Amino acid sequence: MLTAIFALLALAVVFGLILGFAAIRFKVEGDPVVDKIDALLPQTQCGQCTFPGCRPYAEAIAKGEAEINQCPPGGETTIQALADLLGRDPLPLNEEHGEHTGKTVVHIIEAQCIGCTLCIQACPVDAIVGAAKQMHTVIDDECTGCNLCIPPCPVDCIVIVPVEEDLQSWKWPYPAMASGDKRP
Repeated sequence: MLTAIFALLALAVVFGLILGFAAIRFKVEGDPVVDKIDALLPQTQCGQCTFPGCRPYAEAIAKGEAEINQCPPGGETTIQALADLLGRDPLPLNEEHGEHTGKTVVHIIEAQCIGCTLCIQACPVDAIVGAAKQMHTVIDDECTGCNLCIPPCPVDCIVIVPVEEDLQSWKWPYPAMASGDKRP
């Protein structure tokens, strides 16, 4: 009887070690398809697609709960890239979610800012800095151009500024890229 207990205990330890090793060795951090979809999205976190950010939208696309044409900031280039990745037919941009415009950022007219902090609270990427009852400003390199800070501003001191393309910011359109290149 004691031998049987030790034999079962030894088997349990061996199987436990094997399962523990397998769990570590074959661990999957996340869905690789979701990661690829998320990498193609513009990362504006604007919510125009009806999802709170690009990652939730990517998860919905992977599950088949959302179409690939709901991202106005990405435009036709992103739709084409998603269609190629997922083996689907490209769809025209769903105008219900907005229309595609060029890359923009926002600027705060600092002389008009009253320091209410409503724009800071609305910014999904923390691109606006300032303190209560003090002037605020936008960090251009962090701003994604989602424009979510504009509606809550009570004094309309936030303006949209188009981003000028130069050699540092210009990128090849997706369809013209080589097949092995990764899209930024």
